[in-house]
Amino acid sequence: MIKPKQLKPGDNIAVLSLSTGLPSVFPKVYQQGLKNLKALGFNVIEYPTATMDIDEVFNNPQIRAQDLNRAFGDKNVDGIIATIGGSDSARILKYLDADLIKANPKFIMGYSDFTAVSALIHQLGIVTFNGPSVMAGFAQIHNMSEEYQSYVRSFLFGEWNESELPVFSHFSDGYPDWSKPNSVGQLEPLQINTGPRFYQGDSAKKCKACGPLFGGCIEVLEMLKGTQYWPNQEFWRGKVLFLETSQEKPSIDYVRYWLRNYGVMGVFEQLSGLIFGRARDFSECEKQLLDEVILSVVKGEFGCDKLPIVTNLDFGHTDPQMILPLGINIEIDVQKQKVKALESPFKL
Repeated sequence: MIKPKQLKPGDNIAVLSLSTGLPSVFPKVYQQGLKNLKALGFNVIEYPTATMDIDEVFNNPQIRAQDLNRAFGDKNVDGIIATIGGSDSARILKYLDADLIKANPKFIMGYSDFTAVSALIHQLGIVTFNGPSVMAGFAQIHNMSEEYQSYVRSFLFGEWNESELPVFSHFSDGYPDWSKPNSVGQLEPLQINTGPRFYQGDSAKKCKACGPLFGGCIEVLEMLKGTQYWPNQEFWRGKVLFLETSQEKPSIDYVRYWLRNYGVMGVFEQLSGLIFGRARDFSECEKQLLDEVILSVVKGEFGCDKLPIVTNLDFGHTDPQMILPLGINIEIDVQKQKVKALESPFKL
């Protein structure tokens, strides 16, 4: 995999809208996100789609792609962060300049609908990052724990060392109504994090498995199935697949059907591991039911009873969320109940 250079304070970060144009609808939330990025030490470069009218953004997928192509081609841009997710970034994929992007690898991050873009760039052989966006994550980071703020700074700027994926003591499901002035930068009430749950594993391997990360929002990946942007059969060999559900809270049955589709494609048989982010707005009972469905499909329907599975991890539509680099190797130790990165996501 081609790794981007390590970021540092003073670097230029391009901000653009690859999905929906919500900065034009909630400008105060967007501005708070920019303020917090600058407080981290970044210089922010706003591309045209960042503040473009929401209808204009939707009606012009080619313009969104042009912004991303320009950001990759600009030698003065050190990294790229999406303003927020949405529901149709798959529409911009045909306009992306694959040769330009591959020739100019750099840090690029977002989550949710960003998954479509991230998956494509990852398949070009570049490490991409599933993590906070400007409006959902960075706009609220000043109200998160110092532990999390330190984690983000360390991840983006610090020297890498072999480390476990973090587990944060509390979490929040979403944000108060952004149309209310007092809600800017705020989180919904904190809840106690019960932590990740580990299942299965191969005792012959001492319950350890490792492989390169790939994944994202499960609903968005569904938009790519059957298209030219979906990975080929060989792609899945040895991967650790990560999946998470969106704020739309898909039904547990829909998750069952989507997972069954992976099984029919033969994906589970090839994976080294499967990890799930905390399901947004699911009750503890619903989270347990979700785990049961995951196991019933992977183990019960497709017989993959040795595939390590970890659920309820701190990524996706949850705050605080860890940053997951697509393409780096991670290790799942079911026996010790640990997940750790085995290499730096940055070019050292």
